[in-house]
Amino acid sequence: MPTPQRRVAIVGISLSDCGRVDGPTPYALHAQAARRALADSGLDRSVIDGFGSAGLGTLAPAEVAEYLGLKPRWVDSTAVGGATWEVMAAHAADAIAAGHAGAVLLVYGSTARADIKARRRTSNLSFGGRGPLQFEVPYGHTLIAKYAMAARRHMHEYGTTLEQLASVAVQARANAAGNPDAMFRDPITVDEVLAGPVIADPFTKLHCCIRSDGGCAVLIAAEEYVPDCAKEPVWILGTGEYLSHTTMSQWEDFTVSPAAVSGRLAFARAGVTPADIDIAEIYDAFTYMTLVTLEDLGFCAKGEGGPFVEKGRLRLDGELPVNTDGGGLSACHPGMRGLFLLVEAVRQLRGEAEGHQVRKTDGGPPRLAVASGTGGWFCSSGTVVLGRD
Repeated sequence: MPTPQRRVAIVGISLSDCGRVDGPTPYALHAQAARRALADSGLDRSVIDGFGSAGLGTLAPAEVAEYLGLKPRWVDSTAVGGATWEVMAAHAADAIAAGHAGAVLLVYGSTARADIKARRRTSNLSFGGRGPLQFEVPYGHTLIAKYAMAARRHMHEYGTTLEQLASVAVQARANAAGNPDAMFRDPITVDEVLAGPVIADPFTKLHCCIRSDGGCAVLIAAEEYVPDCAKEPVWILGTGEYLSHTTMSQWEDFTVSPAAVSGRLAFARAGVTPADIDIAEIYDAFTYMTLVTLEDLGFCAKGEGGPFVEKGRLRLDGELPVNTDGGGLSACHPGMRGLFLLVEAVRQLRGEAEGHQVRKTDGGPPRLAVASGTGGWFCSSGTVVLGRD
């Protein structure tokens, strides 16, 4: 008889200081987030035997682990852009379930905004000019241009409108209004989104994510640690991951994201359907990402994302609250934001989302959440379904 696999839960979460953070280094933000997540869990740091990190250091995650004083026996440095953390969470859950680790810390931190302000770095026009990308870079095909092209294709195929895309930004800002950690909280209108400066047609400034500083951490642990934890666990019920392409020429359909595969896998493994989900945390570097990911996760049919989002469904009191903290469009976006999706989902399921808590009709917090991260220009996707007992 095969040995039953252990249940796996998220037992600790935290944010570092976020928004405008001019003093600390990225390493310091990693450490701050890690300490806070450990304190949130109520566990001792000695239980951590697994570690996941990406995006910092020449030998990520070895340098970050050393900075934190950790010597893990299980490690992951998967780097697939914004989907990194959902993919890492999937790997960590599998490792814990199989007995290869007992408690895995995932941590991220970035001073993307502060570095620009201090002229320590410049904005990136591309990810590089080697390998397959060499055939696109000479034509000025930047990351935002690729998302803009995909949005235009969806508009052409299905009649999606600029107003519908703008409504995603408006609802994200409305959700951020009560979030004390959100960087931008003042309300905006569809007209204001449309009237902004064009960044890459059809995206104006408010169609695009903000640039912030900040970090966060998530501690994932085996079920035997749960009785010693400070708070109720949020269980990882199912995960899925998928890679689709690097170059645009290999993307078969600009209107379909890799979440169409990762989401299907995660829901099937969790034994739930999109109709069962109470809240969704979706990577939103651009408004189109929210719209098309909702389609591909199965919350509405392909091509119906525009009408779906324009009716206020994404607000905290809507039919499907999405990006309940304000998302990358309003709350924070220091880089690979996928780990923030998991933090916010857990906060909501615990009923700890101060000022922006979603409530079910019975007054209690949500029971099921999905977090879906996207990397590159819809190159990768990781989806995690979470639930509480």
